[in-house]
Amino acid sequence: MSSHALLVLTTIGSAADARTLVTSLVEDPLVACGTVLPGAASIYRWEGAVKEESRGRGAASYEVPELLAFPAERGSDLYLSWLTSEVMA
Repeated sequence: MSSHALLVLTTIGSAADARTLVTSLVEDPLVACGTVLPGAASIYRWEGAVKEESRGRGAASYEVPELLAFPAERGSDLYLSWLTSEVMA
């Protein structure tokens, strides 16, 4: 099944902040589902040095915050139907 759905990735300063953001987006309903992955490590190059953080910092503390969106070209018909029914058009 073809879809207009997106998979969006970002980093948030703490698991609690991520839960707050995802809950708000689901309640609005701007997203059908959000996944919080605490304990992730970000390894990146910044200003010529390789850096590592145990979790992403809040968007306000990044000069260039991570925010990526990927089209969901295919997926389970049942899941995509549910997703479409849960998100405002």
